[in-house]
Amino acid sequence: MPIAKRIKRYFFRGLAVLLPTILTIWVFVWGYQFIQKNISIHVNRGIIRIIMFVQGENGPTKEVLDEVWLHGPGAIAGFVIALLAVCIIGALLASVVGKSLWKMIETFIMSTPFLKQVYPYIKQVTDFLFTQDEREKISFSRVVAVEYPRKGIWAIGLVTGEGLKKVIEKQEKEFLTVFIPSSPTPLTGFTYVVQKDSTVDLDMTIDEAFRFVASGGVITPQNQNYKTWEKAKVDVKKK
Repeated sequence: MPIAKRIKRYFFRGLAVLLPTILTIWVFVWGYQFIQKNISIHVNRGIIRIIMFVQGENGPTKEVLDEVWLHGPGAIAGFVIALLAVCIIGALLASVVGKSLWKMIETFIMSTPFLKQVYPYIKQVTDFLFTQDEREKISFSRVVAVEYPRKGIWAIGLVTGEGLKKVIEKQEKEFLTVFIPSSPTPLTGFTYVVQKDSTVDLDMTIDEAFRFVASGGVITPQNQNYKTWEKAKVDVKKK
């Protein structure tokens, strides 16, 4: 193998190994910097004002406080306070009173022009990413592949039931009730009653299926990756 081709191969192999880790670290660093720049700095400025108000003229000057709380070790305080505030708000919204209050706020948002055209879609995405509540409302049992919307085209489906009694009795066949999620918001989709023998059981978890749909098929479970599967077959044959 030519040296140039070998170097290129090693480079892309190393990139494939390192890139996920680098991107993960970058996401967390970006999130930290975003919070520091847009939230923490305002919290720290509030702390400075409180210190100056409490200590009055006998306390340190604003320049000294800025050096400590905005550019020094105290800068982390705003970040920690912001995280604690989010946790406290989450705990409050989990209560009956908090849920009622938030429902009133959402009702106001949904009745406000422009906001009501944007908010529902953003909420669907954030609910999918950060909460299990919406997914737990529907009892999914397993993941299947269904030929939808026509023969030859396959879609991911989530089994929710065993079909409808009248349909089963009339056709005298086994049926499944399947929910087919849509991209990129898999909490919406279509529900169909299909023949059981027309579906293919997939070795995927519910979460893996949601991630597959939400990413537009980019995030594929390792055991469902065709290239990985083909490589495994070749390795078995070699043994």
